Amino acid sequence: MASRITTLLLALAMTAYAASTVRTFNYTTVTGYFLQDEPDTDPRKFEYNTTNLGLINRPYDSDDKYDPDHKKTQWERFDDEVRRLNKESSKDVQYRLLYLGRHGEGWHNVAEAYYGSKAWDEKWSLLPGNGTVNWTDAQLTPLGNEQAKVAHEFWKAGISEQHIPAPESYYVSPLYRCLATADITFSNLELPADRPFQPIIKELLREKIGEHTCDERSSKTFIQDEFPKFTFESGFSEGDPLWKPDERETDEQQDARLKKLLDDVIGHDERTYISMTSHSGTTNSIMRVIGHRPFSLVPGALMPVLVKVEAVNEELPSTGARPSGGPRDYGHQDMNREQATMPIGS
Repeated sequence: MASRITTLLLALAMTAYAASTVRTFNYTTVTGYFLQDEPDTDPRKFEYNTTNLGLINRPYDSDDKYDPDHKKTQWERFDDEVRRLNKESSKDVQYRLLYLGRHGEGWHNVAEAYYGSKAWDEKWSLLPGNGTVNWTDAQLTPLGNEQAKVAHEFWKAGISEQHIPAPESYYVSPLYRCLATADITFSNLELPADRPFQPIIKELLREKIGEHTCDERSSKTFIQDEFPKFTFESGFSEGDPLWKPDERETDEQQDARLKKLLDDVIGHDERTYISMTSHSGTTNSIMRVIGHRPFSLVPGALMPVLVKVEAVNEELPSTGARPSGGPRDYGHQDMNREQATMPIGS
């Protein structure tokens, strides 16, 4: 009888513990594989499409067995290195390669560069446009379209010549400029049969939320009409549930949101090579979450990051409250005022 009671008490204790914990992940950038990880690499001058995506030309521990004749490309050997890391890791540790891409230039980028960050933040970013150009849920400029085409050509050559592993999963911000960038970049590529371009729209993968009209998304119906081959994540609402005209996310709130996004993706997607097409502020936030050094992507650029993921059980807090307020973000500008040409409205 005492044994049965002890067993029951243990079961109740385990149930209570499970109810008070949540499965989450710790992220660590694994350095030594890409030039973007190196402190002397200048993000303002770095060109992903002329540097093999920044993959460092170096030997790996698995080379002697995998490539004894030295005939494989650097990316083929890297792919084998990642497989080795995953094979030799414990059950709670895995390695993922994130392809982080930024949208091409949008009209909001041109507007901020033209008016200057102070005027943009205090006035123009709060408006839908200037009377000539509309930047609510900003679309790509002609240059932005060309930048996405450059990315397309890079992937086309990289997959066929360097054998860069194609993404196994594609996640995209719901904002128009990212949807268009991903569509131009990955559509009509000769991809492996088991890695088709089947993009999933993730609400939390968007730019810093609030105030700036360029970061207010369009309706689900409009997005579906414009990008019919894209799939919405479960629960995606018709209207924008997050954007507010008088409240802007803090960096801390954004990092918490992107941590939640990563936990969702990693927790439900076991694939290794994952593409995320988003924004400058979003990629900066992801880098903070995964412990990568600051490396701001220019419009249309992309970068790979090897991430060590460790599953942990985290205790749930008894209470919680979201912070409010915080500094405004100046992350949209990527050119100086002399470079910008902007149709001037009233």
